[in-house]
Amino acid sequence: MPTPDRPSVRFRLRSALMRGVRLVLTLSVTAFVIGGAGIAVWQGSALLADRAAAAEPPVAAPPLPVEIVPLRLEAGFAVERQFLGEVSARQSADLSFELGGQITEVLVDEGQAVAVGDVLARVDTALLETDERRIRAARAALEADLDAAERRFARQVELKARGFSPEEALEQARASVDSLTARIAETDAALQAVTVRIEKAVLRAPYAGRIAARMVDTGATVAGGTPIFRLLETGPAEVRVGLPSWVEAAAGTRWTVSIDGTDHTGTLTALRPDIDPETRTRTALLQIEETTAPFGAIAVVAVPQTIEAQGAWVPRAALREGAPGVWTVLALDAEDRVRPAVVEILHAEADRLYVRGGLSDGLPLITGGPHRIVPGQRVRPLGAS
Repeated sequence: MPTPDRPSVRFRLRSALMRGVRLVLTLSVTAFVIGGAGIAVWQGSALLADRAAAAEPPVAAPPLPVEIVPLRLEAGFAVERQFLGEVSARQSADLSFELGGQITEVLVDEGQAVAVGDVLARVDTALLETDERRIRAARAALEADLDAAERRFARQVELKARGFSPEEALEQARASVDSLTARIAETDAALQAVTVRIEKAVLRAPYAGRIAARMVDTGATVAGGTPIFRLLETGPAEVRVGLPSWVEAAAGTRWTVSIDGTDHTGTLTALRPDIDPETRTRTALLQIEETTAPFGAIAVVAVPQTIEAQGAWVPRAALREGAPGVWTVLALDAEDRVRPAVVEILHAEADRLYVRGGLSDGLPLITGGPHRIVPGQRVRPLGAS
């Protein structure tokens, strides 16, 4: 077996030795660097600690000033419910002649204002006037006959007293006088009937108002009861409004009525006891002062309602939103620290809300800026030292 060459063996031994030396040097340098870095970190930390110890501690910020108001618990709150009604005339009527005939005059037109007793129209009275003259002539003849009968009766009385006239003749004279007197009374009644018919041939306004409609013209022949005009009363108007069954009010109650943006005071005159089968409401009648709004205009009636629910009014700015659907307000405890209280909103108005929840009477409520503070923070109520 051949032996290895001595020079090659020595070369391999020298190479192995050099690799060992390089490894030792690398490890030594790495350890030196790590140690130096550790010493530098330690020295830096000590230096920072010394500087921190030498620095003065910061001054604590003063408590944040906040505005507060004491809560006032209430047994309930009042809300204003609005209902739509209609402006109508207090009185309206279709005017007509009681007796028929030909219309000779129509003196007013639609939209015209009339006063009580104003003549609106007339029908022809020629036949009635002829009948009146006939009855007056007949009455004059009866008066002449009565005058003669009374003279005969007087003579019979005188003759009977002297014994020259039988009782039968006296009775006949008395009967003639009584008969003529009754016929004159009958004629007077007929004359009065004709006079009334002539008066009724003139159509007059029964109350002050405006002509809403005119149905006929001059020359038309109408039967009795045919509508000639529709008259609406002017002056204080009336509002009809349907109200829910919970509304209970006595006559004389005053509510605000808005018509075309103008507020009026409406006085309740009647609240019907029955319920409308279609709307399921009760009809209320309110009287308002004279208005220029046309009849049929929409009226908004504001009716107050009291809701019984213990709670308190809080400013809208005091409300803070938490989890979805959860609202809180911030109040102060005895140490002036902020504490949240979960509330439920029962009613909202423009600048305030009525809420209930974990509230107590007199609780100091933070009225605004809840986003600037957090629960647990100590604050300074304005006005406190």
